[in-house]
Amino acid sequence: MNFEIKKIKARWILDSRGNPTVECDMWVGDNTFVRSAVPSGASTGEAEAVELRDGGDAFGGKGVSKAVRNVNEEISKIVIGMNCDDIEKIDQAMIVADGTPNKGKFGANAILSVSMCALKAAAIIKGIPLYEHVYELAHGKKTDKYLLPIPSSNVLNGGKHAGGSLSPQEFMIQAIGAKSFSEGLRMTTEVYHEMKKVIKKKYGASSCNVGDEGGFAPALEMTRDALNIIMEAIKNRGYKPGEDFVLAMDPAASEFFDKEKNTYFIDGKHLTPSELVDYWATLIDEYPITSMEDPFDEEGWKEFADLTTRVKGKCQVVTDDLTVTNVKRLQKAIDTGAGNSLLLKINQIGSISESIAACKLAYANDFTVMVSHRSGETSDNTIADIVVGLCTGQIKSGAPCRSDRNAKYNQILRIEEELGEKAFFPDKYEDYKLYQ
Repeated sequence: MNFEIKKIKARWILDSRGNPTVECDMWVGDNTFVRSAVPSGASTGEAEAVELRDGGDAFGGKGVSKAVRNVNEEISKIVIGMNCDDIEKIDQAMIVADGTPNKGKFGANAILSVSMCALKAAAIIKGIPLYEHVYELAHGKKTDKYLLPIPSSNVLNGGKHAGGSLSPQEFMIQAIGAKSFSEGLRMTTEVYHEMKKVIKKKYGASSCNVGDEGGFAPALEMTRDALNIIMEAIKNRGYKPGEDFVLAMDPAASEFFDKEKNTYFIDGKHLTPSELVDYWATLIDEYPITSMEDPFDEEGWKEFADLTTRVKGKCQVVTDDLTVTNVKRLQKAIDTGAGNSLLLKINQIGSISESIAACKLAYANDFTVMVSHRSGETSDNTIADIVVGLCTGQIKSGAPCRSDRNAKYNQILRIEEELGEKAFFPDKYEDYKLYQ
């Protein structure tokens, strides 16, 4: 097998929001070609690895020509001649050459584009599916069973993804009553389309517009109004909340946190951090919410810990901007009890090997893991194979709407078909640990 990287070539393409992102081509071995495209986030943590943008007038400052040039002129000199099957060595070589603590020289978008290509190329040359290659990298062995993920589908948008007065950013549903991924996706799609009917009847056709990730974005102000729409749609389809479906939220609370006043503005009120802890705990008692992501500011370690203790056994508290797929910040969360679940975004840290390391650290400390897309997506479906390979049992890929979101769901459908009896589906969060 010839794993030697022969050539790489990067360019800019447009993501789902019409902003430039980095795409990379890689030629490996005798005749292997792969291509990868890097996602981009809107609600980003300050501790994330640097997504290198050009500034200036072109694309409103969001051009990526510097990152593209770094791949073609700098990173190419580092990785050409290396073996794509040693992803950790490739990633470390790029990181060392970058020389910054946050990939600020080359750009995480530049480094990740090459890292993704190396991952894909190695799987092709080995003649195995990408998810199998990921499993072997993460677990150091082969397996005869894979855990497919429950789709955590963002069906209603607020915050930065919608641009209205509703503070929380994402409202999601999870089809825990399904017996397979395909059934769960069907159930999710049915509720999503029912929501459109509910919203149109209550608020008019103009309220059926969708946000960045395909979720509906009606002009709401109150969090409970959003939750009630979802509950109504679930019931209208004949499903039982808490049994067939549970709810999940990503408030992205850093976006409505006033650092100077140390308050959060939500539902028309300014709440202190301790009041917001009480508020989330009350909602979790009132609704079948079993996952709460970024309920506080990205430096709200104490509040994360307080809520985690408060809702233990009822709800996973997911760390996104708090930990940014970074093992150092994740270790702090583990040490302080701030959260009990990791949101894994490959572009937050900027390399595949570091993403896998964060997942392994989470598993070792009884954290669940949810693999996630970004609001600025492409048709690249790498995270679908990653979530199956890591066996996390949870994926965020937006609403069952728009090709950039459905590309991930559709790939998992193909994987499910390919695996057949080797594919398993979780009945509850505790099941995830059986596969890790």
